Parts: sequence; structure tokens; C-alpha cells
Amino acid sequence: MHRLSEFIVGLLFGLGLLLSGMTDPGKVLGFLDLFGQWDPSLAFVMGGAILVGFFAFAVAKTRTTNFLGGALNLPKSNVIDKRLVIGSLLFGAGWGLAGFCPGPALVALAAGQEKALIFVAAMVIGMIGFQLVERK
Repeated sequence: MHRLSEFIVGLLFGLGLLLSGMTDPGKVLGFLDLFGQWDPSLAFVMGGAILVGFFAFAVAKTRTTNFLGGALNLPKSNVIDKRLVIGSLLFGAGWGLAGFCPGPALVALAAGQEKALIFVAAMVIGMIGFQLVERK
């Protein structure tokens, strides 16, 4: 049951990314082009996501199990350290240069976008590189 619910939620998330335009690098780059032909439509997508997340986390904080009965482990740390800041900067730079972030890139890859293949390959290489650095 857990795998089926994970699949359905992932499918809904991917469909939402497709419908909102988050898998279109041109739309994302248009949103980030504040001093050119700015496209504010993704601000509404992000605003909606923040609103849903706000209420979802408010409910989650009152629970110890998820809706299917599994353990619910929310992050306890709220420390902003050097690793978080550097990771955020790298994420933002990648998003600004490529027009993809990980979730939409995977959806775009599944939809057959060739640009997504390059991004996902670079993302996987970066993840492997991070793991190798962390071990040392």
C-alpha cells in the first residue's frame, strides 16, 4: 500500500509540475529574468506551493504518524550553517543557468526532453561527487 500511495503522490506531483510549466526551462528562465521580459506566472505556482506547505506542516507538527500509519520524522534542526548556504547558492546557480531543479528535471526527462538528460546526468555526477567528498 505504501508503494502505491508513493507512486500516486509522485504522479500527481509530476503532473502538477507539467501543468504549471515548471518543467519548461524557458518559462523558469523567464521568471528569473527580472530586468528583461519577466514572466511572473511561476510566482503564483510557488505561492500556492508555499500556502499548501504551510498548512501541511502545521498539521504534520501535531502528528507522530503519517496518514498510512508510518513514522513521521520531521527535521529537528533549524540551524543555518555554511554547508546550507553553499548548497543553497549552488542550487540557485544551477536553477538559474539550466532552468531546471531536480524534481522538474526528472519529470522533463520522463517526458522526453533532451535538455533534461544533460541536467540529470550532471546532477547525478554532483551527487556522487558529494558522497565521495563526505566520506573523506
